[in-house]
Amino acid sequence: MLVLGNGSVITRDAACPLIENGAVAIDKTTICKVGRTEEIRSAYPQSEYIDAEGGLIMPAFINAHEHIYSSFARGLSITGYDPKGFLDILDGMWWTIDRNLTLHDTYLSAMATYIDCIRNGVTTIFDHHASFGSIEGSLFEIEKAAKETGVRSCLCYEISDRDGTDKARESVMENAEFIRHALKDDTGMIAGMMGMHAQFTISDETFELAAANKPEEAGYHIHVAEGIEDLHHCLKNHGKRIVDRLMDHGILGEKTLLGHCIYINPHEMDLIKETDTMVVHNPESNMGNACGCPPTMELVHRGILTGLGTDGYTHDMMESFKVANVLHKHHLCDPNAAWSEVPQMLFENNAKIAARYFKRELGVLKEGASGDVIIVDYDPLTPLNKNNINGHLVFGITGRDVVTTVANGEVLMKDRRLTKVDVEKVMADCRQAAEALAGRINSR
Repeated sequence: MLVLGNGSVITRDAACPLIENGAVAIDKTTICKVGRTEEIRSAYPQSEYIDAEGGLIMPAFINAHEHIYSSFARGLSITGYDPKGFLDILDGMWWTIDRNLTLHDTYLSAMATYIDCIRNGVTTIFDHHASFGSIEGSLFEIEKAAKETGVRSCLCYEISDRDGTDKARESVMENAEFIRHALKDDTGMIAGMMGMHAQFTISDETFELAAANKPEEAGYHIHVAEGIEDLHHCLKNHGKRIVDRLMDHGILGEKTLLGHCIYINPHEMDLIKETDTMVVHNPESNMGNACGCPPTMELVHRGILTGLGTDGYTHDMMESFKVANVLHKHHLCDPNAAWSEVPQMLFENNAKIAARYFKRELGVLKEGASGDVIIVDYDPLTPLNKNNINGHLVFGITGRDVVTTVANGEVLMKDRRLTKVDVEKVMADCRQAAEALAGRINSR
């Protein structure tokens, strides 16, 4: 039994959103009681106790779109790289990196990402992987890291014809094998999807191959209309818009997650809504790649299940919360935009997205939910109440204010020290591997 107490408990439970001097009790993997600290401690006097010391006790974060394979891009300089647009960024940076990754690089990239996730209070991710230098077994290397660190993960491999049909087929089979493997897992910590890069690098034949090999329990995870080039390609080569092409290939549906959706129109939004397909917004990545601002507020207003991700740009969901908040205000020239929509995406919709792949209830602190809890070091400057919680979070904290992270009832970090991982060794190994990767890339 584990109790986290002596803090302001932000439950994300509409029936009782805030408990002052509250506590959460976890029995094995499941929350068994939430209430006042004295009540919980009296009920479970022999439990392990973690003192929040007046900070915030919250549900752990969920990241609906990650890119583990991008870990070693930090600080990387590629000779001759001078992008003039989104396609240059893809080919010059990201595809260059993934073509040079070894399986061990993939494992270490995952370890580095998971360490940062834990430090930022993220206990569940949806990752979209690419390593065209080493495809077979890559998702299993990531799973190995997920199990070692304790982070719940829904994984997929990025199918693409960009490096030829043989690698496209190998990518399909890696997804299919991992999905079947994940469906047999009974821990509630691993899931699989059929990953795809984007329609402009996928032929009709590869779409059909993926559909023929995808277990029916899984959906697709694909980038959609991230750049205007994607839309132009689809119109020119297929005579239709992107979401229409995906609809024709049976990609849409309640288990499918569409990344970005910047250049979509109302007709495509209707198709996404009618098929109950999910969307994930990645504000920093869209801005950093100069791709544009998606119509995310309209998607939310239409009732499309829209979550928040980082696209590997960061592992701090609070950072993405802040950026999404200001991006849509700026884009719409409306200071009232995004106040309610972005918190809904992060705190409600990400949990709903996760619920389509994980049986445990996530994103809420209440009896029966998964024991995914964080403690945040935060002393509010102004009064904190149930009506201004999100205002305190967006202006008051960052991911690195997280001091304790618990996933599935297991303490992954306590007092900012990771409990399951030798961080110094992992980071030393990562630096060595990243240096070797940079050498391979720049010796081409």
